Amino acid sequence: QVQLVESGGRLVQAGGSLRLSCVASGRSFSSYAVGWFRQAPGKEREWLASISRSGDKTYYADAVKGRFTISRDNAKNTVYLQMNNLKPEDTAAYYCNAFQTTRAYWGQGTQVTVSS
Repeated sequence: QVQLVESGGRLVQAGGSLRLSCVASGRSFSSYAVGWFRQAPGKEREWLASISRSGDKTYYADAVKGRFTISRDNAKNTVYLQMNNLKPEDTAAYYCNAFQTTRAYWGQGTQVTVSS
């Protein structure tokens, strides 16, 4: 199975940037597509971006299109979420999700707080 660990979240001022990392265990990382999600208090978990197994295809939610970029380095078993021009409404716990047709794994989350 896959173990996922997110990192990189912290307090940042509006307009700033952060890069989140999702590091996976195991030797089969390249067999999983990966998505990033976030959840703020009182709101449903929101899908943000996904990347295909090889990294050749990416998809973005309208809320983050043009500001966030998902990428992966399979040699390092890592997926990244580059977040630019952060806004207070981006404040949330951010989670990565590795998925196949019959399996899905979640990380523990990393907190991003954007101050006004």
